[in-house]
Amino acid sequence: MSEGSEDPASLSPQEGADIPEGGGAAVGVLEPAPAVAVSPVAEEPAGDAKKKIDILLKAVGDTPIMRTKKWTVERTRTIQGLIDFIKKFLKLVASEQLFIYVNQSFAPSPDQEVGTLYECFGSDGKLVLHYCKSQAWG
Repeated sequence: MSEGSEDPASLSPQEGADIPEGGGAAVGVLEPAPAVAVSPVAEEPAGDAKKKIDILLKAVGDTPIMRTKKWTVERTRTIQGLIDFIKKFLKLVASEQLFIYVNQSFAPSPDQEVGTLYECFGSDGKLVLHYCKSQAWG
């Protein structure tokens, strides 16, 4: 798929998608995460799937809601990279602040890796993060 060929608004809320690696967030290269069929025998995803984790992004307050809530990201993605992606995806002005919260209680540092947060605070195979334009918790 070429860059800019997919309209982010055409994604449905139930589809997961990849967030591009790196500081710059190219919104046009998002693709739905492939559906993983899990048999009762094989509960662990094989190979490359372990390098990525599922995150669920939830809006707080008057922050615009993302139609696609479930995303697949690299474990090495930082919170700042995630903030940059969300700001670009929501078409926020560069001067607007965006806060990310874990467990509706604390804001992780911008250089914190998503994989580490998932290991500590993930549940049901995903990490739930709340985002808002003003300070809400912690």
